[in-house]
Amino acid sequence: MNKNSEWTEIIKPKHSWFDLRFRELYDYKDLIYILARKDIVMVYKQTVLGFVWFLIPPIINSLTFYFIFGYVAPISTDKTPPFIFYLCNTIAWGYFADCLTKTANTFQVNSSIFGKVYFPRLIPPISVAISSLAKFGVQLAMFLCFYVFFSIISPDVTITYYIFWVPFLILLMALLGLGFGIIVSSLTTKYRDLSFMINIGVQLLMYASPVIYPLSSAPEKWRWVLQLNPMTTIIEIFRIGFLGQGSFSLHALIYTVCVVFGVLITGVIIYNRVEKTFMDTV
Repeated sequence: MNKNSEWTEIIKPKHSWFDLRFRELYDYKDLIYILARKDIVMVYKQTVLGFVWFLIPPIINSLTFYFIFGYVAPISTDKTPPFIFYLCNTIAWGYFADCLTKTANTFQVNSSIFGKVYFPRLIPPISVAISSLAKFGVQLAMFLCFYVFFSIISPDVTITYYIFWVPFLILLMALLGLGFGIIVSSLTTKYRDLSFMINIGVQLLMYASPVIYPLSSAPEKWRWVLQLNPMTTIIEIFRIGFLGQGSFSLHALIYTVCVVFGVLITGVIIYNRVEKTFMDTV
């Protein structure tokens, strides 16, 4: 190396839990784009139906809920046509669940490249949230097609000004899924059992969220328990915006925002700590 030349970048080890280096994420923005694009394209690249697979799961789940909770074990949907009620909730929940479950496997999935090249380790989880957003966008477009049909045949399906909250709700879902996901991912470097339990946990959490029932159908004295789940308020406002039915509380929204950022900050700090030694345990 020439005497007069200088290093363009110096990589130093992290010395504290709070040495987060968020500036590096911007410097590696091209890598975030590449990984997000890979996640979107590679999964369905050699399939016959391709991106249609984005649409099949929420439709099948909504139809299943429609027949089970509409006929076998009837549950109120606040006068909203059951299918569009379940479809609205399912696509919102699906985005959060995707962010959580895919992020939870970050260290295991990327261990081969983590040990060979340096880049900010938060990039793979962030790319997952972005690639899942593309899938959510396709599902939301499909939902809007059904929405137009049901808004014509049912006077109870009405759009409200809460629709303007939707971008903020999507951000909250992404950050919450990212926060929980990187916490689980950090813990699975030592406790592999968590990787097997995550899908079960997400499924149980869904039934503790107003996905198959509105919050108003729960006994009033127990609603506060359901509202401890931050996804409850997010789904309720999401449904109010599109369908005109749901429960809104400013206090519940403030609580949800605090929980989301609390989980995210906790997750980033733990993740930052674990990434220094995870190659010894993965």
